[in-house]
Amino acid sequence: MREKEIERLKNLKQIENEIYEKDKNINYICGIDEAGRGPLAGPVVVASVILPKDSMIEGVNDSKKVSEKKREIVYEQIINEAISYSVGIIDHEEIDKINILNATKQGLTTSIRQLSIKPDLILVDALQHIDTLSIPYTSIIKGDAKSYSIAAASIIAKVTRDRIMRQFDEIYPMYGFEKHKGYGTAAHIAAIKEHGICAIHRKSFVKNYI
Repeated sequence: MREKEIERLKNLKQIENEIYEKDKNINYICGIDEAGRGPLAGPVVVASVILPKDSMIEGVNDSKKVSEKKREIVYEQIINEAISYSVGIIDHEEIDKINILNATKQGLTTSIRQLSIKPDLILVDALQHIDTLSIPYTSIIKGDAKSYSIAAASIIAKVTRDRIMRQFDEIYPMYGFEKHKGYGTAAHIAAIKEHGICAIHRKSFVKNYI
């Protein structure tokens, strides 16, 4: 690994390292992030991940700053090295029923519950007023760019959701889900206007385009 990348990862791990140094009773920090709050179709995916204290996976970063090809590689490294990881997937119907914020919070709680090891502390990207099953948490604005654990979770969430949307593309090829992953691109909106909505569209999101 190049020195520049090592230095970047050390900076990204600063929050975690300071927590470990300050409180010796903390052994497991869980990073949590989501993918898919904004799209017009498909689920929202929330990932939780606990990595070893000395973890230094090359390429871990805010998923938006990593290419799709690179994310797939880093994803495999993260899940292979993780002490525990899980994902909570909330579908379009539930999003329409309880709204995207509540669906994201539900996915977060689900992902925590599914971890094989209970974390001592949770670091979460931006979300507040959440049910972490009585586990202490810290909410960090733009956490996927500031915390190694949250960045790793962002990659798990993004890769998981992208794979789901590629599968939906095979079922509904006329919408181009493989390219835009359900986001409201001009091509996607044009497809909705031409074909109407399909079974995985979020009705509460697309009502202005129907």
